[in-house]
Amino acid sequence: MSKKTNSVKNSVHAEFSWARDSGFTPPEKAQNTAMCKALAPAPSRAGDLKALLEEFLGTLIGTVNAAAGVVRILPPHGQTLQIIGSFGLPAEMLDAASIVDLDCEVRGKAAIRRGIYSSDISECITRQGCRNVSCQFKSTIAAPLESHSCPESPVGILTLFFNTPQEASCLVSKSVLASANLLGAIIEHNKLNRENKRIDLIAERQSISNEIHDSLAQTLAYARMRTSLLIESIRTGNELMVTKYAHDIDEALEKGQKTTRELITDFRCTMDPSGLLHALQTLTEQFCQRSDIALEYINRAADLELPLEYEIQVYHIVQEALANISTHSDATHARLIVDFTSNYYIFTIKDNGSGGCTFTPVEGHYGMMIMRERAQRIGGEIQVESSKGFGTCVQLFFPAPGVDWRAVNE
Repeated sequence: MSKKTNSVKNSVHAEFSWARDSGFTPPEKAQNTAMCKALAPAPSRAGDLKALLEEFLGTLIGTVNAAAGVVRILPPHGQTLQIIGSFGLPAEMLDAASIVDLDCEVRGKAAIRRGIYSSDISECITRQGCRNVSCQFKSTIAAPLESHSCPESPVGILTLFFNTPQEASCLVSKSVLASANLLGAIIEHNKLNRENKRIDLIAERQSISNEIHDSLAQTLAYARMRTSLLIESIRTGNELMVTKYAHDIDEALEKGQKTTRELITDFRCTMDPSGLLHALQTLTEQFCQRSDIALEYINRAADLELPLEYEIQVYHIVQEALANISTHSDATHARLIVDFTSNYYIFTIKDNGSGGCTFTPVEGHYGMMIMRERAQRIGGEIQVESSKGFGTCVQLFFPAPGVDWRAVNE
């Protein structure tokens, strides 16, 4: 079963297709290509929640005598289910089954039926060489992870795999349903807890922003007063005071410029409290509404658990890159790809426009320079490829934050 993605597209130019996907080589691998080996995409990182889910699955599998299990979640506005936790599945099987359609096989059917769904696949005629992870077993049992705040919208699917034909017996059904309810509550609580922390951090940053705004207002008031004195000194011909007041105004403007830059790059926060994935989804929808360029949004990360500072910088980098495409590219199609592999987060923004961009800063246009500064703030880099007639590709990548980032940032 091949990987599929969640995308948002305009209806125009539907016949276009990309020649190839954008690759990524980790910096440490690029420095020693002779030793470089192909790395399979790593499972999506979900912090402490992932470890908790795996421990929970291990206990449940032992209780019902299953062979393996996965928990899949539905990203914001998504039509695909992505693995967020697993137990008992080999790495190659995880890779083949990392993303499935919402309506695909037992997981989608369980979500639609809103109950236990069992499948005996021991007689499946396509088992030989099939990449579907369920075809490596004799049977599966699945149940939806329901949202307690919105029962009509399941947050994901719990699927168990068995080495023997398996009917959903009363005891197994009760265990799986109870586990699914508990897992749904855990995932929903984790999401709400992160949203509440994000709201608190945004409020704190807004308070800092207000303080900077007050400081800027005072600086401008000071500059205006010095301007009045400068005009009076010019009128009276007092050259000494003219020099002094001109110097004072220059210092005030320099301070005001620095404060304004900090306000723009650090504290003006438009981040959605629901998180970066939700914000990027909204951003792509707005792009499609305002532009004739068909934008495809591909999310290969089941979950992004990042410090708020990271989310804000990534959001603004993607926003600026999309703005450049809309304004300068002459493109008909564009792509935004979110990925996590080799312990790196990768955000790729590409178009099929005229290309040949130099990205050399000119007076009044410092977009790429500011994007690189934002990337550096989160320990990341930006790589740009732009060939005349072949479009432009902007790729932001940064290593996953250390395990102690919560203690440092929260």
